[in-house]
Amino acid sequence: MNIAVLISGGVDSSVALRLLREEGHELTAFYLKIWLEDELSSLGECPWEDDLKYVRVVCEQAQVPLQVVPFQLEYKERIIDHTISEARAGRTPNPDMLCNARIKFGAFYDCVGNEYDKIATGHYARVEEKDGTTFLKMSPDPIKDQTYFLSQLSQAQIARALFPIGDFKKNEVRKLAEQFALPNAKRKDSQGICFLGKIPFDKFLEHHLGKRPGKLIEYETQKVLGEHNGFWYFTVGQRRGIHLSGGPWYVAAKNIKTNEIFISRAGRDEMPARYELGVSGCNWISGTPPEKKALSVKVRHGAKMYPAEIEYLENNRLRVKFQEKDRGIAPGQFAVLYDGEYCLGGGVME
Repeated sequence: MNIAVLISGGVDSSVALRLLREEGHELTAFYLKIWLEDELSSLGECPWEDDLKYVRVVCEQAQVPLQVVPFQLEYKERIIDHTISEARAGRTPNPDMLCNARIKFGAFYDCVGNEYDKIATGHYARVEEKDGTTFLKMSPDPIKDQTYFLSQLSQAQIARALFPIGDFKKNEVRKLAEQFALPNAKRKDSQGICFLGKIPFDKFLEHHLGKRPGKLIEYETQKVLGEHNGFWYFTVGQRRGIHLSGGPWYVAAKNIKTNEIFISRAGRDEMPARYELGVSGCNWISGTPPEKKALSVKVRHGAKMYPAEIEYLENNRLRVKFQEKDRGIAPGQFAVLYDGEYCLGGGVME
């Protein structure tokens, strides 16, 4: 097959490239440059030059041609503008979720057209084709599984996707990297949001939204305990960034209209909980909603899944009823639905 491989400089995409090379496919590697130098260079260290050094060595070792594709404009229009708009509205955006559907499997698909049979990435996920429909399946590594971040892909996108490391666990990928003598075999996994690199998300928000001082209020007593810099820096369940003694403190709620953040010393198990939520803008990977109503749901990336009952509403909305409480549901984040190991899709939590 003629395959385009998206490579980032990390160990996962590098091993994916080498596995496909060992299988004898015709490959072209692509590095998508999404770093906004003009906009973000003042905020911190540029992450992409380091990544590209590793990418070049990996491709040279495998004798695979490399193309560096500038996608800054597409990323700003499709991801960053939306992220800023969501934060300004008081919701908690997830840029990495949109990056897959709108950039890696969106703008890039548009760029290469039908020139390649498949588009391969280093995601921990699997695909399975049955009766002309392509399904997205979880990785056997529940901690590293990335189907949550791929849940917004369309049937046309997932049908051309290839995940060469999908059957492996992380420790197995590391071992393969050492066997291939990759220069990034022991390189640490990247942390944080993809387009920011090492820049804290709070710095990015401050650059675009500034500061708006507001009250920090104890949830149980309604007593004003201090001041914060703006509601967009906080999400429900958050512990980081509350600079008060006597903690740890958690964000229990926030009032967007009054710019008030309600905090509590209660542990996560004692915070306000929800048994159900509304989900809008649902994407179904198969192209149609599932018939089953008893499914599992993830409300954040990770191994935790909740058994849930699904009620299908009008206008592509759902009501999800959990069998147990969740105390960190944040509007703007995604609820993703599963039937066993199959990721069905999902939408934005209201």
